[in-house]
Amino acid sequence: MDERFREEPYAYSAHIGMRMVDWSEGYARFELPLEPFLLNRHGNPHGGAHASLLDTVMGYAGCWTGDPDRLQMALTLSLNVQYLSRPRGAVFIAEGWQTGGGKSTFFAEAEMKDETGELIAKATGVFRYRKG
Repeated sequence: MDERFREEPYAYSAHIGMRMVDWSEGYARFELPLEPFLLNRHGNPHGGAHASLLDTVMGYAGCWTGDPDRLQMALTLSLNVQYLSRPRGAVFIAEGWQTGGGKSTFFAEAEMKDETGELIAKATGVFRYRKG
């Protein structure tokens, strides 16, 4: 990844431990180590941790500008998560792709695995570009 494009984590992502691994046109990859505070009362990762990471990679995938000094932001209009499996490992690895869109909205999809390759969840989303 070109380090000029690596953004500092925003407050929420820093709080839960998300980190950007890769970002380019139409694509983003983030990781999230599974810490005890991310677990639900059954000892499994809380569904909100899945959704947060998947939402983030899809949003970033659609906000690439190719210019590190020109930021593009977006708002999530719709987020659909399919929970498929429990992780075998200790790190969520999510990849997101922009799949279409136009001037004001874009569509994206994402998948999340762990470091063992276990497919944990998939998602789709609709996002609106923020102006200004």
